[in-house]
Formats: sequence, C-alpha cells, structure tokens
Amino acid sequence: QVHLVESGGGLVQAGGSLRLSCAASTPTISSYAMGWFRQTVGREREFVAGFVWNGAEYYADSVKGRFTISRDNAKNTVYLQLNSLKPEDTAVYYCASTGTPYGSRLESQYRTWGQGTQVTVSS
Repeated sequence: QVHLVESGGGLVQAGGSLRLSCAASTPTISSYAMGWFRQTVGREREFVAGFVWNGAEYYADSVKGRFTISRDNAKNTVYLQLNSLKPEDTAVYYCASTGTPYGSRLESQYRTWGQGTQVTVSS
C-alpha cells in the first residue's frame, strides 16, 4: 500500500509563499490522480487542487491563480506552491491519491491520505 508524507508547512505572513511536498512511497503519482485538500478545526475537509493521471490540473476557485500543483515523477513527489497567502488559507493541508487515473473534488473518492502539514498565515 502506498504511503504519502507531506512536508513544507509552517508559519508565514500574509502575502508570503510556501511550497508543500508530498512524497509517495511507490511510483504512484505517474499513474494515479492526486489531490490536495485542507481542513480547519470544526470544518469539513475541502478540495484545493488536483491533477489526473495525464497531468491535467484543476483548482478550487478560492485558490485559482495563487496556488499551483505540480509533480516530479522521478521523485514520486507532488508539490503545491502557495503564493499570495491569506489568513484564511490557514489549515492543515493533506495530499491524497484516488488510486485510479481519475481525479475528483470529492474527499470520498480518495483512498490514500497523508498525515497532513500545518500552514499558518498571520495577518
């Protein structure tokens, strides 16, 4: 079973940037759809960005133009570049895999999850 490990979170001022990484234990990202979600206390996990197996990307409206998802197949790693951060972007960020070539904005469609990495944006 594939394991996903996120890193790169931290504390940043509003307007700043971070790059999150998600390392997969097996060469899964070149075959499967991957996604990033985020969650704050008391709220449901929400979709942020994802790509399907052929690399086509899609984003939540709230982050479009500010966040960029990318991948390095050779490193089995997915990235999420966070730019122009806002306090409302503060959350635990998770990467996930559907285990299929097909992407989704629905949390229920993802089979494998990482442990999450905290992003805190101060005003």
